[in-house]
Amino acid sequence: MSPGRIGAPVHVPGPDGPWDGVRASMDRHGNAVVHTNWGEWLPAVLAMPGLRGLLGADWERYRRTADPVVRHRFAVSRLTLKFTAAAALRADPAGLDLAYRLGGRPYLRGLGQIDVSLTHTDDLVAVGLSRNGRIGVDAEPTGRAMDFELLHGHVCTPAERAALESLPPAARSARMLRLWTLKEAYTKALGQGLRLGFTEFGFGPDSDGLLAPDGREATRGEWAFATHGVLGRYLISVACHDCGLEPSTDTAAHTMLDGGFMGAVTELLGEG
Repeated sequence: MSPGRIGAPVHVPGPDGPWDGVRASMDRHGNAVVHTNWGEWLPAVLAMPGLRGLLGADWERYRRTADPVVRHRFAVSRLTLKFTAAAALRADPAGLDLAYRLGGRPYLRGLGQIDVSLTHTDDLVAVGLSRNGRIGVDAEPTGRAMDFELLHGHVCTPAERAALESLPPAARSARMLRLWTLKEAYTKALGQGLRLGFTEFGFGPDSDGLLAPDGREATRGEWAFATHGVLGRYLISVACHDCGLEPSTDTAAHTMLDGGFMGAVTELLGEG
């Protein structure tokens, strides 16, 4: 995957779509990012028949969450992920099984070729999908202040710190916020979260590649990164890895099922 080969985030205001942008991005780039205001989805989610079946194993967590805002935001985020995946896979969202790895990273059970990432902040929900390799998505409000003196020792490599010191305060804070979301997206794609120190890798002003702490190129183009402003008040950063395998342009769910998963199903059916 060459730098810049990440689809621009698609705004989808509800379960009914429009979803054409997701399918077009998957066809062109092998990845797609969807964002929405969770309040846009809320009326449809509250009136949605079969909500329990759509939430699946997440139903009990939804039902036990006492705070209605937290409960509804949780439901919207999971359904946004399921409906986005269903659009990309041309599948029924009720037929997709959302599960979680250690650490809480979501995945689609039985569809290991599709990687997913989920993030939310304030009223924004964003979902990323990729058929080429790992994907990570992170978002922050653009107004979030980043204190350089307080945070540079925890966020910046020496090369990033040197570049930031030459900027005026407002530009420095904005650049740090961009770096923060890129680093969150990258560590989410790796499945490491905050366990990977942010001072151990860096980014240049153009986001085109991963850099070593001293500012040298750290990869050979297998990672791509992008940052976008959305809804006039949020920043979304995306990290995508290309495994180097022959990409499949057919992302219909029935052609993306894991062979091991299908083998286990066949074996269980044979025992029945």
